[in-house]
Amino acid sequence: MSHPKAGNAAPEKQPAEDEQPRSAREIRLVMIGLVVTMLLAMLDGLIVGTAMPTIVGELGGAEHLSWVVTSYTLATAASTPIWGKLGDLYGRKGTFLTSIVIFLAGSALSGLSQDMTELIGFRALQGLGAGGLMVGVMSIMGALVPPRDRGKYQGMFAAVMALATIGGPLVGGFITDHLNWRWTFYINLPLGAVALAVVVVTLKLPKVRSKARIDYLGALLLTTGITSLTLITTWGGQEYAWGSKQILGLSALAASTLIGFCYVEQRVEEPMLPLSLFKNLNFTLVSIIGFVVGFVMFGSTVFLPLYQQTVQGASATNSGLLLMPMMFGMLVISLVVGQAVTKTGKYRIYPIIGTVVMTAGMLLLSTLSTDTSGFVSACWMVVLGAGMGFLMQITMLVAQNSVELKDMGVASSTATLFRTIGGSFGVALFGALFNNRVTETMNERLGSAAGAGSAQGGDPAQLSPNALKALPAPVQDAYHHAVANGMHTVFLWGAAAAVISVAAAVFMREVPLRGAGGPSADAKDGEAKDGEAKDGEAKDGEAKDGEAGKGAAVGNTEAVAI
Repeated sequence: MSHPKAGNAAPEKQPAEDEQPRSAREIRLVMIGLVVTMLLAMLDGLIVGTAMPTIVGELGGAEHLSWVVTSYTLATAASTPIWGKLGDLYGRKGTFLTSIVIFLAGSALSGLSQDMTELIGFRALQGLGAGGLMVGVMSIMGALVPPRDRGKYQGMFAAVMALATIGGPLVGGFITDHLNWRWTFYINLPLGAVALAVVVVTLKLPKVRSKARIDYLGALLLTTGITSLTLITTWGGQEYAWGSKQILGLSALAASTLIGFCYVEQRVEEPMLPLSLFKNLNFTLVSIIGFVVGFVMFGSTVFLPLYQQTVQGASATNSGLLLMPMMFGMLVISLVVGQAVTKTGKYRIYPIIGTVVMTAGMLLLSTLSTDTSGFVSACWMVVLGAGMGFLMQITMLVAQNSVELKDMGVASSTATLFRTIGGSFGVALFGALFNNRVTETMNERLGSAAGAGSAQGGDPAQLSPNALKALPAPVQDAYHHAVANGMHTVFLWGAAAAVISVAAAVFMREVPLRGAGGPSADAKDGEAKDGEAKDGEAKDGEAKDGEAGKGAAVGNTEAVAI
């Protein structure tokens, strides 16, 4: 094999380009496109959610309202692992650009929708593209910037998350009030055009031509399993009772297809998700932590604004601002941790601190009551945000550092998928716990008949702030206490789940990060010293550059590039 820097022949030159460190200027230019793309992915749901009442008012079909969200969520979750694998097999740049184009096509068509059926279908198309946006951003970031140096840039992504969470509802409200709801979709087009142009011009990655066959059966089984899980968490306790035949049937389908997926993946030449990755201890542990972070984060962001609006009397108009304390804690800590990891090359301590602080934040929030001031609740939110700030980027960093470069897309999509599924389960479980506790409290304070009759549709857990104001003072007081009790139950269970992540973080091992500042030649993807990270990856001889331990060439199986 030629030295990575020697020769001009295409088969040797292309891998060398990917192995060499990128200049700060080159990375910053690419980051513009990646950051805009991530903003697209995160803003969409927040902006559209604000406009949904107006959309239903114009298009009708209120009975299908939930499917506008569900179709998007299903398509995103189900396509995430597929996008990651396609990027590994056929090149990250091409698949990333394809996902952006599909997302923009879905956005344009959604804005042109003439009825609810069309909107649901086009939202599914948009979700299909969205599944590749986040995975593409993270896998390209992993290919461009070694884990050791990634802390310099991860603060950008934390800032985008905070900006989207706070600004999304504000932008959605402004568009709905002053323009037309269709612009909640059209606004993606200029942003997407910028992202496309920047990525096309600035992103230079080796072209990949893989002769491996796509694992169609594995993709089908995994997609069916993920879709079933998403429907369970979406419908359970809402459309259907948890013990209904529909939910039980979906549970059986999810279990059988995922078991079948595991069986198939061990027997195909190029698995959709190599199960050998889970032999790597750190990869398995950060997947667990990512699941819990999604569980806690999405559950919190759904129920905290409800408490602030109903109990503390905050305005729903600027609902995005209600989460600003949590986003502030997350952003600041993420920036500090990123710089510290880049400087020292050490990261194990941060997941431990983060999971402990996240657990403490959930316990503090479980003390919310009808008398808790806005300042105190904001302080507890900062604590929770700080805990997640220790974890948001570190989990992706460790996942990517634990695999060969050829599996960067799979690692990124798996980390994203675990967080997404964790969020779905968090919202579903927290919702069931909250509704039950609110109903119990209302019945205790008002009696079962009064409690059931005090809410729209007979469900005391579904009172809106406006509807609440129209009720007698005793009912309002009872509902305030019911919501506070519901919050206590939700965050107490959330703290119990967070303890699992503490245990996972404690067992994580300190594996040297690949990169110019770290001893990547000795790391060999950290766990590879006893062959854990190599199982199933080197069977085609693709990983031999990594086995040679040549510095940044560890695991760089883009050597199949042309």
